[in-house]
Amino acid sequence: MPSLTSSLRALSTVSRVLARIVGAAPLTRAHDPEAAALVRKGDEAYRAGQPEQARRHYLEALGRRKTDADALRGLRTLAVDAGAWQEALGYAERALAAGGARAQDASWVATIHYEMGMAEMRRGQPHAAVPHLRNALRAERGFLPAVVALGDAYEATGDAREAVRTWERAVEQAPALPVLARLERAYRLEGRPSRMIALYRAAVDRAPDDLALAVALGRVYFELEMLDAAADQLEKVEVRAPDLPVVHAFLGAVFERRGESREAFEEYRRALRLSGAFDWPQRCGACGASAPAWQDRCARCGRWNTVRPAEPR
Repeated sequence: MPSLTSSLRALSTVSRVLARIVGAAPLTRAHDPEAAALVRKGDEAYRAGQPEQARRHYLEALGRRKTDADALRGLRTLAVDAGAWQEALGYAERALAAGGARAQDASWVATIHYEMGMAEMRRGQPHAAVPHLRNALRAERGFLPAVVALGDAYEATGDAREAVRTWERAVEQAPALPVLARLERAYRLEGRPSRMIALYRAAVDRAPDDLALAVALGRVYFELEMLDAAADQLEKVEVRAPDLPVVHAFLGAVFERRGESREAFEEYRRALRLSGAFDWPQRCGACGASAPAWQDRCARCGRWNTVRPAEPR
């Protein structure tokens, strides 16, 4: 029979092992209802327009559990609202490390780096903006505002070649009109019209269902006075989407320039009758708000990287 002393020693050893195990694995929300309740109170205070009260609740929750992702996200939101980007980045990176919603947390890291980069651009410091914008793309490879802005930053530093390379790499992965527009401008300045055509043709080949890209190719043909190619391209789009004002407006311009007044008048009349914008419509993927042009952040819901060409209705 083991003695009382040896039994106590064994129990003490087991207790130390369990303590190490428990200490190595942070408590989950399910194991800490008080932390969960504090986060809920913080969320309620935030929705009630009481940011300081919300902050106190989130910090109390972190005092109980340092890796509480929801508390970290709440503090991140408060810092973003205040424009305190460095503080927001710290909370965003901790939330990402805590896990649970990796894609969403990574997107926030990208967003915050992007805003830090844009702040440097507004201060006239493009060299300082470049690392932030590159970090934004490391966090989320397809973060479109950062792709556009990184090329702009390189241009502002005098490195036009690296700007073009940045945009070219991006459109190889996912053609996007704002990036294509930057490349088109660069190729125009270089006097390379054939490169412009190849750029949009390759984009259409990679995304054959994207009608916005197809219309953009027709526009490029038109602007380069390749009127037959423009008409052919735009008429192909018309077959797939007959009620797009922008298509009929461009067709009218093509026919007018070819001296086909009757056809031009008919296309212009159809464009006006459809009573829509003559630019490709944009829409926020988060809230559905329309926008007259692409923008880095939705004007209605405030979300970043959500505005894209709208699908024809």
